[in-house]
Amino acid sequence: MSSFRKALKSKQRDHKERSQPGFRKHLGLLEKKKDYKLRADDYHRKQKTLNALRKKALDKNPDEFYYKMINTQLKDGKHVIKQKEEEMTEEQKKIMRTQDIGYVEMKRVAESKKIERLKSELHLLDVESKQKNSHVFFVDTKKEVEDFNLATHLNTVPELVNRAYNRPTLDTLMNKSILGAVTPKNIEKLAKQRKVRYAELSQRIDREKKMFVISQKIQTRKDLQDKNKKVKVKNETSTAPAIYKFETKRKR
Repeated sequence: MSSFRKALKSKQRDHKERSQPGFRKHLGLLEKKKDYKLRADDYHRKQKTLNALRKKALDKNPDEFYYKMINTQLKDGKHVIKQKEEEMTEEQKKIMRTQDIGYVEMKRVAESKKIERLKSELHLLDVESKQKNSHVFFVDTKKEVEDFNLATHLNTVPELVNRAYNRPTLDTLMNKSILGAVTPKNIEKLAKQRKVRYAELSQRIDREKKMFVISQKIQTRKDLQDKNKKVKVKNETSTAPAIYKFETKRKR
């Protein structure tokens, strides 16, 4: 019996749905049964969801109350919880400002230590190996000015004249071996690394200055809480806190 069914099944052809007729091609693809099934399932799923919501709305208690009814507001079509304004006492504000000053001072001290370490590593060498300051040589006659040779005067080779540091003399070059980078590639690599370190040093110095100004501003605001009458003498800037003049009552 099973062999007969297999033979019968093998003779059956797969059912193929017809395609869109030629005169109806402007209407697009002809919907097949599998497409209709997907669309119908999606429609029924949405209808079930709507029916469940309607039933939930009908069964809802009209006297029901929960706090989000008054703690939320509608913004751009979405419910957003209202932010509560925390009321702080003057004593709490003073404590917070004291903690802020301590934190900023801690960060500023850490930055200053890093700055000192960078300075000790770099030895304040120029990044581009060019002298920023001028060196004046004095001679007695005009002939000496015309015949003046900087390399001969400094007792070094002409290639090292423009260096601001590490400028050995001829005797040193003759008698001692050269230590460190000597190839142009290595020298260029070290120069780039030195430039990056100097840029980091400059950024840390600026950060340390800003932290010092911030701590001064916080301290000024903290001091103002203890005073009743004050007159502003100078407005606050990005590099300095505001300056106030306090008026004291004279006793009669």
